[in-house]
Amino acid sequence: MSLRDVQKVGRRPFLAVDCGQDVAIEGEEHLGVFNSSQWAERGFCKKCGTSLFYRLKEKQKYIVSSEIFNEPDLKFDHQIFIDKKPEYYSFANETKDMTEAKIFSSYGSGDC
Repeated sequence: MSLRDVQKVGRRPFLAVDCGQDVAIEGEEHLGVFNSSQWAERGFCKKCGTSLFYRLKEKQKYIVSSEIFNEPDLKFDHQIFIDKKPEYYSFANETKDMTEAKIFSSYGSGDC
């Protein structure tokens, strides 16, 4: 199995909330951080491996899993890397869709 094959296993929707820079983390001893690209890191639980957030390195901006919040009024309004999603699913609601090229042209060439 190649690295690309393994990465495909984790390629699933990550429903998240843009929390900016003002994030307080309790229980940091249970937090693992993976340097996933030149521009982002991924945070996960060391005990079970659950994805918790990704953080844009340059801006220290946190994008946190929506499942952490007990908020029934969250609005699903955009999708990123839409051109990289598997073809076998599609969300019904209308969203702003951003391709990889659009993301990098809006936020920098992968160096966000």
